[in-house]
Amino acid sequence: MGNLGPMEILLIGLALLIFFGPSRLPELGKSLGKGIQEFKKASRELTDSVKEDLTDEKDKK
Repeated sequence: MGNLGPMEILLIGLALLIFFGPSRLPELGKSLGKGIQEFKKASRELTDSVKEDLTDEKDKK
């Protein structure tokens, strides 16, 4: 996580708790997880598509 130490992570968590409240934190975590999962899926699909196109071009030559 870069240069974040335990104290910084604790402060970020405390700020999130104050801003959103304890009932909304699980929802936010779930939404964040789904967003990251969708981003990874899209990245994987794009990478596979580019690799496939490069393989097709190689085969044509």
